[in-house]
Amino acid sequence: MSPATRHFGRWATAVAWVVLPFLAGPSFGDALDPRSRAVQLVGTIGLWALWALGLVAALVPSTASLTVIRILAPGSVVAAVWAALVVPDGASAAESLALGFTTLAAVISLSAPVGDRMVNGSSYGDERRMPLRPPGVLLLGPIELTWVVVIAGLAAGPMLLAARQWVVGGIVLVVGWTLVALGVRILHRLSQRWFVFVPAGVVVVDGMALTDAFLVQRQRVDSIGPAPADTRAVDLTEGAIGLALELRLTEPDLIIPAPPRSLGGGQPTIDPVEVQSVLIAPTRPGWVLAEAERRRLLVG
Repeated sequence: MSPATRHFGRWATAVAWVVLPFLAGPSFGDALDPRSRAVQLVGTIGLWALWALGLVAALVPSTASLTVIRILAPGSVVAAVWAALVVPDGASAAESLALGFTTLAAVISLSAPVGDRMVNGSSYGDERRMPLRPPGVLLLGPIELTWVVVIAGLAAGPMLLAARQWVVGGIVLVVGWTLVALGVRILHRLSQRWFVFVPAGVVVVDGMALTDAFLVQRQRVDSIGPAPADTRAVDLTEGAIGLALELRLTEPDLIIPAPPRSLGGGQPTIDPVEVQSVLIAPTRPGWVLAEAERRRLLVG
């Protein structure tokens, strides 16, 4: 990774979030202006509170910060769209600026350099975490739907109460914030999936594919490289879209797959699986191969 890319990952989100109130704030103010005093107050406090939370997340990199910023930054786009639709005199330059800048902030937050910097903010010592791409099936709706539930659940209850819709607002607040807690927990699991380089070797950390992290000691790593089309490696990508890398071992080892999701109350039986090689899907395969070469692992 180039120094420019590292600096982008470290500072781009923070800079965008710092200037967000100045570029998008006037549009939000115009949208709240004709509302009742209570709605204005709740909306203003909510926007500033979420901005402060996002700023802390942008300045203090960690896996939790990555989850927060990837929920709030796209949420700012929704707020900008709402402001453009409800502003009394129709969308103006302020609304266009807000929509454009919040979109830019969202794109930055979802970028690979930002994800890389955030997850490594929680790393230890000579550890290098490489984020894994989300399961392909989750990109077709479940992730987006969960995010919508989180954003709607966060805002709907307080705004209904501010509008004096006491019964409906109270119900929506309780149900909505319960769904927010569940949705954040689900989305946070996507921030906790990594391929990790450690002094002792490499580790696959993926609670969606594995019950326990899969550690391969350095001397047992045969090679790592792009997976051929006819590979027989055990697939740990969870159907992620894009180039997969194959981690080959010098001798077979055991992994413990994650148990299948069941609607029943019984505990499924989990049998270890012997593997000679496994497939992973990092967000940036080239960065993984470059780090492998730096650590003198065979690439090919």
